[in-house]
Amino acid sequence: LLPTGPGEETPGAEGSRVPQTALSARRFVVLLIFSLYSLVNAFQWIQYSIISNVFEGFYGVSSLHIDWLSMVYMLAYVPLIFPATWLLDTRGLRLTALLGSGLNCLGAWIKCASVQQHLFWVTMLGQCLCSVAQVFILGLPSRIASVWFGPKEVSTACATGVLGNQLGTAVGFLLPPVLVPNTQNDTDLLACNISTMFYGTSSIATFLCLLTVIAFKEKPQYPPSQAQAVLQKSPCAEYSYKKSIRNLFKNISFVLLLITYGIITGAFYSVSTLLNQMILTYYKGEEINAGRIGLTLVVAGMVGSILCGLWLDHTKTYKQTTLIVYILSFLGMVVFTFTLDLGYIIVVFVTGGILGFFMTGYLPLGFEFAVEITYPESEGTSSGLLNASAQIFGILFTLAQGKLTSDYGPKAGNIFLCIWMFLGIILTALIKSDLKRHNINIGITNGDIKAVPVEDSPTDQESKTMMMSKQSESAI
Repeated sequence: LLPTGPGEETPGAEGSRVPQTALSARRFVVLLIFSLYSLVNAFQWIQYSIISNVFEGFYGVSSLHIDWLSMVYMLAYVPLIFPATWLLDTRGLRLTALLGSGLNCLGAWIKCASVQQHLFWVTMLGQCLCSVAQVFILGLPSRIASVWFGPKEVSTACATGVLGNQLGTAVGFLLPPVLVPNTQNDTDLLACNISTMFYGTSSIATFLCLLTVIAFKEKPQYPPSQAQAVLQKSPCAEYSYKKSIRNLFKNISFVLLLITYGIITGAFYSVSTLLNQMILTYYKGEEINAGRIGLTLVVAGMVGSILCGLWLDHTKTYKQTTLIVYILSFLGMVVFTFTLDLGYIIVVFVTGGILGFFMTGYLPLGFEFAVEITYPESEGTSSGLLNASAQIFGILFTLAQGKLTSDYGPKAGNIFLCIWMFLGIILTALIKSDLKRHNINIGITNGDIKAVPVEDSPTDQESKTMMMSKQSESAI
């Protein structure tokens, strides 16, 4: 995709002038830095759960304590998402990125001081800081994609941003069982291995934090798309966060997407958190293979994410793709549930990969679909609410599935998730597909699309009206 030169005007209707757009080469640097520190944050989320039995023995705590090291990510997100999205919308992308990367780095270093058997509370403190960092991370992929990338690459860019987080989960499944093997009979060796993992993580997080300070910029010199150009005409000082929230909750399609996204992503969080316990129920002593199965699940999902992003950029079939992927995720969950106890771990690798391909591949679909049906509302706000829904469902599903798994076995817990995912399919089918951002980019507008300032001055209102009318003329 070739950039429009900064001195050129984008073609429009005869005699009309529309805002100039251009693509900046720095967009790839910004996306790469974000993806990498998001990776480290996701790694820290799952690094305890995948070897839960090892940390239970080291700290002398119950499995529920270790589960909370994962669930604290979900718990912290819900109350903090509103101030975090307000900060993103009013103070900008760079400050939000600095907070996410900086808190992630600080939390990693605090955990380095927790490698003693009586210091579980210190590792929980470090994990709490990492969970706060996550609040400033999860909502950024769609905002970075919209602010920095053109209309023909925005979905792929969003999928790549989500990919970094998924890759972190994959590495979190793979490395901890290798770096920290189950050596409960040698506590000193176990402490040394845990320390190695913590110090390695904190060193990488520090390097990425410095990169964020140096190279992560607020926005490009010129907007990358007509949709961004229209939004940038709305002065930041006049933006109403409360009004934006109200507009989102008045949008029935978005509310339905909020629920369905929460269900499928919450189910993924629950499966990821409890995977070690499920695998070890049927396959004793297979901690390393449990991690590899988790890796397979997430890597397959990474492939699914990129393919879905490319497909959306090519077809713009948001609802159809979302519904099909949701149905296939449900079928994958059913197959995984009823093959887990067959006694052949290779089967679990295959079914886990199928489940991950569709379930994790859904994540960027939800983000981009939300941006389309809620334009011109802030991408950070819609993404933040989707993630908050996912965290709420994730906590509830993890607690419920964990209880069912402990009392009745993994099959009962997985059937519980299948029922909820079937409900999600029904609700997804009810979502109305109104692609507002796409319509702006191809020059089609309607009277219902308006910016979100509280009250425009006459001059600002006149300029916006002229811009929207000119774009309408170009579509006729």
